[in-house]
Amino acid sequence: MFAGIAFHPRIMAALEKQGINTPTDVQQAVLPQADRDLQVCAETGSGKTLAYLLPVLQQLLTKDAPNTATRALILVPTRELARQVYKDCKAFTDMNSLDVGVLTGGEEFKYQAAMLRKNPEILVATTGRLVDHLKRDTVDLSDLEFLVLDEADRMLDMGFAEDMDLILQRCRAERRTYLLSATLHHEGVQRIAGSWLVDAEEITTHGVREAHDFIRQQRILADDNAHKDRLLVWLLANETYDKAIVFLNRRDEVERVADFLRQHREGVAALHGEMTQDERNYVLQLVRQGKRHILVATDVAARGLDVEGMDLVINYDLARKGDEYVHRIGRTGRAGRHGLAIALVAAHEWDLKARIERYMQQQMQSRTIEGLKARYQGPKKVKSSGKVAGKKKKPAAKSAGKKPVKATGKKLAKGASKKTGTGTAKKPNNKAHSNKPAGNLMDADGFAPIKRKK
Repeated sequence: MFAGIAFHPRIMAALEKQGINTPTDVQQAVLPQADRDLQVCAETGSGKTLAYLLPVLQQLLTKDAPNTATRALILVPTRELARQVYKDCKAFTDMNSLDVGVLTGGEEFKYQAAMLRKNPEILVATTGRLVDHLKRDTVDLSDLEFLVLDEADRMLDMGFAEDMDLILQRCRAERRTYLLSATLHHEGVQRIAGSWLVDAEEITTHGVREAHDFIRQQRILADDNAHKDRLLVWLLANETYDKAIVFLNRRDEVERVADFLRQHREGVAALHGEMTQDERNYVLQLVRQGKRHILVATDVAARGLDVEGMDLVINYDLARKGDEYVHRIGRTGRAGRHGLAIALVAAHEWDLKARIERYMQQQMQSRTIEGLKARYQGPKKVKSSGKVAGKKKKPAAKSAGKKPVKATGKKLAKGASKKTGTGTAKKPNNKAHSNKPAGNLMDADGFAPIKRKK
């Protein structure tokens, strides 16, 4: 029995082999409801993968379906998450007759097509590569019994809404659909839930905005990137951790910071989206094996990266959105372990920090490092939202730089000269000075000509 359910003996054997004997909160909530469509919100590292994987494996093992195509599809946003889910699934299928395949970018189509011809019961795929195979008719989803959307909000943020709709059109209508993420407060996710799911049960264990009891969140003010570099070196030299991850927003900055850290520390690796899949797999393997203990990365590592001993997360650049910040710090403090998340905040990032804190409904603890205190000490005034309270801009003068002309009280006669106040103003030579094209009040682009001031 697991979570009060008598699973197939092969599943129970795999759980025992992995030392899993007690369900997590999300597993305890999801498993009894798994015979219907589900919309699940739970924090990172809570065991969501096993929560949907166990009912999928149970049905595939207990219900015979000969001569069918792929029976379960697990759709994920990134290659790293696809590899992680594939690994978790393989730990179970290695102990039974089921087969699992993985489709991600960065690999040859011909090898993937050969894998698909073996007709795996379970398919883990990234959205873009699956669509490529659908267009080539190398994958068949007409017999699908399960559709799992893991991190659906991230897929939408990455611009895969149309691809996801195309995938849905190829899936069998009579199926079970699970939608899971650590963040479901997303307009697109609600649209999907309304159109893809039927009479779905909503399950929320811990919202992303609740306090992360196992993660201490701190922020350190910084003047510029040079100051952040010095703070980063100090933190990596003085904090206690087994492994650390440093997040940046740009790929070129990842390479720069990684090269800079290698001058001060050993065991530094870089990870970003421009690397080949083999390079990314190799880097993650080194980190998991402990041969590299500092990973400098973009948000490509924010989801799907489950590395044991990841005790420290440093946001060199703040995440652009609250949910991405949640996933970043979720690399630590997993499965009940304690972790530390530190944000380096420059002046231009203060409002972003305020938005993240408001999203989290939790304040980051202020911290100062002796000898590395920033000149920037935060805004003098803040709004109720925590953002900078700026001064109201004064309206620009109509004639900037010119003194206003005093009214004399004398009205010029119609057509009078401004110099003399009498007589008739000289009529300009239209042929020589006119800005209007002859016979047309509009220019070639359809705009009225500009009137020059005399």
